[in-house]
Amino acid sequence: MFVAGNRRDGTANLNAVDAADGSELSPGFVTATMQDVEDACKAAADAQTDYAGRPLAERAAFLRLVADKIDALGDDLTQRAMKESGLPEMRLNGERGRTVGQLRLFADEIENGAWQSLRIDHADADRTPPKPDLRLRMVPLGPVAVFGASNFPLAFSVAGGDTASALAAGCCVVVKGHPAHPGTSEMVAAAITEAVSEAGMPAGVFSLLNGAGNELGEALVKNPHIAAVGFTGSRGGGLALMKHASERKVPIPVYAEMSSINPVVLLPNKLEAQADALGTAYVASLALGAGQFCTNPGIVLAVKGDALDTFLASAKEALGTTAAQTMLTKNIKGAYDQGAGKLSSKSGATLVGQGAEGSAACGRAQVFTVSAADFMADEDYREEVFGPSSIVIRCADVDEIRSVLASLEGQLTATLHMVEGDYEAAKTLLPVLESIAGRVLANGWPTGVEVTHAMVHGGPFPATSDGRSTSVGTMAIERYLRPVSYQDLPEELLPEVLKDGAAKCLRRVDGKYEV
Repeated sequence: MFVAGNRRDGTANLNAVDAADGSELSPGFVTATMQDVEDACKAAADAQTDYAGRPLAERAAFLRLVADKIDALGDDLTQRAMKESGLPEMRLNGERGRTVGQLRLFADEIENGAWQSLRIDHADADRTPPKPDLRLRMVPLGPVAVFGASNFPLAFSVAGGDTASALAAGCCVVVKGHPAHPGTSEMVAAAITEAVSEAGMPAGVFSLLNGAGNELGEALVKNPHIAAVGFTGSRGGGLALMKHASERKVPIPVYAEMSSINPVVLLPNKLEAQADALGTAYVASLALGAGQFCTNPGIVLAVKGDALDTFLASAKEALGTTAAQTMLTKNIKGAYDQGAGKLSSKSGATLVGQGAEGSAACGRAQVFTVSAADFMADEDYREEVFGPSSIVIRCADVDEIRSVLASLEGQLTATLHMVEGDYEAAKTLLPVLESIAGRVLANGWPTGVEVTHAMVHGGPFPATSDGRSTSVGTMAIERYLRPVSYQDLPEELLPEVLKDGAAKCLRRVDGKYEV
């Protein structure tokens, strides 16, 4: 563990497990005590004012230094993450690039300054009643508790998007590392701790706590020094944290990314023209990373007929050559088998095909088909099966596709496959898709999430706990900020960015944007 710049030793009672063969990995790790939680949270609170008050250029340089330190870990980091997660080398190298890339992107965003939402409305003493001078900026909420995710040991973990956006906002961070990859977490935490020291930041800016039980997470969320929570994981886990946060003496926001089945619509003309290719691409997206993406295509909707039969035949053929892949943990594999088994037992569900069998640690890709009527009648079909399993829903027409979509809970993504002849049908579906999803795609597959300014990785509940937010892209910084307005403050007491002679930055002055 790392508490405010210091390694904490103790009795090693937590071991990582090789995802492929189940063997214990060395070394052992220490589980955080309630005192460790309190110390880390208090250190973050003590450092908060100092860190938040640093010049933005210093904050940006710090994030770039963190990125450099993680980059320098190189292949050692990749190899440890491979053992703990079962993910392939190429995927993890790409994830490391994404991790450092988003840190650098947030550094650029800090310097850009637009995230501060600066507004100045000058006084008007001649108005009746007189108009006061009002100036607004965004300030950090305070220390943030971040929960590392199982399926992204780098990009959604210790130095992932939640940590990067919180640090960018000026918030100190206390991370609960995921118990499946403590070695990976320790390496990244050591890099961040070095950067904190070298950048001259207060030590309480960052801490890492280890632990496998729910007690640690509950204590972290309930600690009065914590001002917000970032979480990526199961629906049950996210709901539990939301409950803890709401029951505090001072409730705090929980930004939880939880559950999504990501509907994909194959509109008739597109399906007629490209059924074979779509079937192959569908299976490739479904099986990517053993299906362990929150944006996995969990359901596909199409009008029944010859073209859909061709699509299903193509998917079945592609499944036959799809190798089983190691899943992240034994528990995740067990939950996947249980979920897929539940689907296979349904009288209305028909198995289209399966991928190749693998070892006990591997997930076997599976596709089922069901009628729209059966899907609508049984809530079980709407449950996320985390892994390479998906359902193709046979609909009578586009109107029935619309009805199925309108019945769904909130989603991270929704996808339309179409050609120009489908545009009129697509227009009738878009309002529904906008109402249920945070991201609407055309002619692609949802498993890739680009880290950019315009990305939304969020959606209405239960995709996320707050559909107005995103956990990916620069807009993620907004989760950890709140507005403060300053009325009639003397010039010398105003924050520098709100003074009339401040350095150039995007500001809204008397209702008009200027730089």
